[in-house]
Amino acid sequence: MQAHIAYAKGSPSPTLALPAEALPEREEELEPALREAVGHLAEHGGGLEKITKIALIAPSRHPLFDIDYRFVQVMPGPEPRFDFHGSCGHSVLSSVMVAGRLGWVHRLAPDHRVRVNVLNNGDHVVCEVDDCERDRATFTAHFMHHPAVCLDTFTYGGAPTTSLVYEDGSITASCVSVSNPYVFVNAADLGVRDADQLFTDDPALFGTLQQIRSAAADVYGLPRGGAFPKIAALLPDGDGTIAARAISVPTWHPTIALTGAVCLGAASKMVGTVPYELAGSAAVPGAPLTIRTAGGTTAVRAAVTGNTPADTLAWVSVAQKSVEFTGSLTLERLQPYAQKEALPYAHR
Repeated sequence: MQAHIAYAKGSPSPTLALPAEALPEREEELEPALREAVGHLAEHGGGLEKITKIALIAPSRHPLFDIDYRFVQVMPGPEPRFDFHGSCGHSVLSSVMVAGRLGWVHRLAPDHRVRVNVLNNGDHVVCEVDDCERDRATFTAHFMHHPAVCLDTFTYGGAPTTSLVYEDGSITASCVSVSNPYVFVNAADLGVRDADQLFTDDPALFGTLQQIRSAAADVYGLPRGGAFPKIAALLPDGDGTIAARAISVPTWHPTIALTGAVCLGAASKMVGTVPYELAGSAAVPGAPLTIRTAGGTTAVRAAVTGNTPADTLAWVSVAQKSVEFTGSLTLERLQPYAQKEALPYAHR
């Protein structure tokens, strides 16, 4: 079975893209096949053993979309596990890059838009090409909500904050679900003084955030050992800028997940949330939010009618996301699981 690999800058891992139509759909039948794929990567080496993101993609069956996309998070360990609960924006963009190589969409070119249907959570993502050259492209990712959705729909229980009790204490957090469920906490509540301290490799802070994330998983009814919800500690970093330190699988995120930027950008417009209180002028409708991480900065725009719970969100956009197609390989160990040959191109 042919597989393809692409890497979105800022992601903790490249994405392994597999043809969804050639693999089982049910999780219990799919997991053994994915375990074989991960085993093949481990045997191959050369850095492939570090891949923790899998995208199952196909030409979309829906007339409004170009690609159907299903994300799988690899949970590393002696016996790899898989989490199907959420999505990954970086992997969405990597999948678009692969789809362009396979001829499933028109050749990528500036201003071309590829519409992705995320099967995990119902997200609708429009990937707009800003620039493209050979195996590299830069995108603006638009996460759409049509019709627009009331802001209180995205917060846990409709409230801007939630009190979370964890092993070593309790904390006020904002549990917000835009694209993926995220937990946002004020890093100052954990004794962090400034962005420089936030960006250090502090095992104690990492452990505390993991405890808080586990407490939030209980609130959401998600498994503690899974990949979701995500969590990020925040600090104000100048007017209109938030410094963010996020956790990925299995360590610190080098930047922030694309879905994390989307969720944080939206949350900064919701009155009373932790991000809103830290965003300064970026909380104003129409104003962009700058997110600074240990690995760089990201600008996010969220289209809202206002900041109250009854106001609505129409879309969130993140620009200048670079993606590189890095190669293809044959996964012979997947052949016993193949359902049928994948389409070489989309029929339009």
